[in-house]
Amino acid sequence: MNLDVTTGAEQERWVLLTEIDNVRDLGGVPVAEGGRTRFGVAFRASTLQQGTAEDVIELVERRRVRTILDLRLPDEAEREGHGRFTAAGLEVIGLPVRKDEDTSLDVVVPKNTDLGRTYQQLLAGSGRSFATAAEVIADATRHGVLFHCAAGKDRTGVLAAVLYDALGVAPDDIVEDYALTAEREHQIRRRLIGIPAYQNLPPVANGAMSVDTVAIRGVIETLHEGYGGGAGYLLQHGLSEATLQRLRTVFVEPARPDDAAAPAELTR
Repeated sequence: MNLDVTTGAEQERWVLLTEIDNVRDLGGVPVAEGGRTRFGVAFRASTLQQGTAEDVIELVERRRVRTILDLRLPDEAEREGHGRFTAAGLEVIGLPVRKDEDTSLDVVVPKNTDLGRTYQQLLAGSGRSFATAAEVIADATRHGVLFHCAAGKDRTGVLAAVLYDALGVAPDDIVEDYALTAEREHQIRRRLIGIPAYQNLPPVANGAMSVDTVAIRGVIETLHEGYGGGAGYLLQHGLSEATLQRLRTVFVEPARPDDAAAPAELTR
């Protein structure tokens, strides 16, 4: 998969909104056993609180989002809320993604943060939240499911990596999907620093605002070396085998006869 080539499918993955950035559909990505992830099942996003009425219409009426998974810490979620989405009749589930160490510190990390270490801590400390997210996404009555944090890059990115790996998405494709955030990084920061809690974010490409492909590849390596992959990680943290199979059924679209003839770089 070559993200330097902007294909129709890649364009379809981006959801362009007025006041919410870094929103994309997790569909359209090839899986190992053939086929690709299905559009309309799950979306990833940055914080929703600044969304306009038009943004609500796009996600709820056009994209048919029915469930929000909030990956922010409880105090962060309560303080920031979901803006206009609060009155949209959606199911909102708090699934805090936190480090394994006992800390009550806020999630905005300093300029010189080590994202590789941070992602490993999130992976170690958030297994139950990630397994619950998989359970929700496996339930077709809750589709589409949108999960988000603040920037939609770190907590959201680690969850996306776990899900994709459990579905059989290749490591390089997981990394390249994570790297797509770089296309929206300036807009993400510009919007976030207008929110008091995030106003001290470092410049783009520094610390918490960097897109660190080495860090996300480290997550994938840990999944495979420590758990036998994303599926093993989810199973170890409470996902049942039956739910894992249901997740794969609802999230993976079988291969079509013409897929084999398509150039590899056009599969997204």
